[in-house]
Amino acid sequence: MKEKINFVSDYVKYYNIIKMVIRRAKKVKNLLSWFGIMVYGGVIMKINRDKVLMVSQMQEYIHHNIRKKISLKELATHVNYSPWYCARVFSEVMHKSPFEYIRLLKLTNAALRLRDYEDKIIDVAFDHHFASHEGFTRAFAKEFGLTPRKYAKETPPINLFIPNRIYDQYHELMKEGKKLAKELTTKAVFVQVVERPARKLILKRGIKASHYFEYCEEVDCDNVWGILESIKEALYEPVGLWLPKNLRTKGTSEYAQGVEVSIDYDGKIPQGFDIIELPACKLMVFQGEPYNDDNFREEVGAVMDAVSRYNPESFGFKWADKLAPRIQLRPLGYRGYIEAKPVVSI
Repeated sequence: MKEKINFVSDYVKYYNIIKMVIRRAKKVKNLLSWFGIMVYGGVIMKINRDKVLMVSQMQEYIHHNIRKKISLKELATHVNYSPWYCARVFSEVMHKSPFEYIRLLKLTNAALRLRDYEDKIIDVAFDHHFASHEGFTRAFAKEFGLTPRKYAKETPPINLFIPNRIYDQYHELMKEGKKLAKELTTKAVFVQVVERPARKLILKRGIKASHYFEYCEEVDCDNVWGILESIKEALYEPVGLWLPKNLRTKGTSEYAQGVEVSIDYDGKIPQGFDIIELPACKLMVFQGEPYNDDNFREEVGAVMDAVSRYNPESFGFKWADKLAPRIQLRPLGYRGYIEAKPVVSI
């Protein structure tokens, strides 16, 4: 098996008004954070740090114990609040009840197991604490639009539930409202050149986006990422990418998200996605140092700055932007932030 490394209230009715105003501001994230507001799942809501921390702790508990049967009482005990209060705050912040969140996460884990292993459906159902084969089949079909048996046989792309960690969203916006007291300290950035074979790229294009945050205003990022994660034939993990002009189509964005598959891939293309061919090429990979996830914005910025200033000709290469997109891997602190650009030897 190939291992993949695996990103309220009454404010809703003011969403369009606020959106129109902040589009005219140069520093949207700063404006939001000044007012103590954050956007999550397309909804604007008031930030309460204590609630965010409480929900973050519940998220961590759920993810660490997802193979067990988790009760609301357990979650409440873990964060030292009443079950009623925990359920209310979780639903307020996540727009899903704890039980719905757990159900979606269990179904996604079950789908990945059916995709990557040849386990019996009844075993997968019971391992994820569904009461019966029939109950699991109904829940799976309702969520993904096909039965577990059909999915295990055909493994088409489906919309997996890949939730964001709420504290990451909160921390990012809060830090946007502060200015750095000093310049970033010098960080080590490791550089290597890797070979990529001829391949195809399944991607979801945006409209005008030039970076991740603009892209997420144009498409449902969570939905796109979940579908990309579900593609069994993927050669590598999903990536964010900047498309050169020769790989863009009229009226579409520079920034997109996608996943690479083999050159002979003839499987299904998810609705609304495109597939293009990429030639064999070399990629120069830039990898920052491991970092604390709380500081990911600064670390990403440090590596991006290093890439923009780097002269590949010092090592016998030059940029070859037309060959392939510039890519960024999902920022994960334990491995450092990673970007790559196509090069050719000189």
